[in-house]
Amino acid sequence: MKDPIERKKVRSKFWERFPLDKLTDVEWEALCDGCGKCCLNKLEDPDTGEVALTRVACRLLDDQTCRCSQYPIRHQFVPECIVLKPDTLDQHAYWMPETCAYRLLWQNKPLPEWHPLLTGTAQSVHDAGVSVQGWTIPEFEVDEDEWEDYIIEEPI
Repeated sequence: MKDPIERKKVRSKFWERFPLDKLTDVEWEALCDGCGKCCLNKLEDPDTGEVALTRVACRLLDDQTCRCSQYPIRHQFVPECIVLKPDTLDQHAYWMPETCAYRLLWQNKPLPEWHPLLTGTAQSVHDAGVSVQGWTIPEFEVDEDEWEDYIIEEPI
């Protein structure tokens, strides 16, 4: 699997040395571990605000690489897909996966030992069993009324 991190364009251990709002665009993107969990459809309880992940994935998620198949132009297909930035992280962290580097760093927690920035390989997230590789269901195959039947527990 090709390494999506442009390692020559990131500063050494940048995630430990700089605040999130001081990262370059390449460094910000490198924080993504490639688990694919943010691309799972979620159900939010309107009364409690609790968010549940489902196995039902965005139509653009590549189930094998766990990456968006149309990332640069995803808004043409999924206008509601968020653009995560340091100044919007506080609005989105509550629904992000528990193992997500953006959420962890926002909470002042360290990266997990399997994170590709630490291991040097994108495969490590899959080897650790924390990605959605090979077990999602495309959203066009399941009626939204049935998503509740596909809720999963976190962390996975």
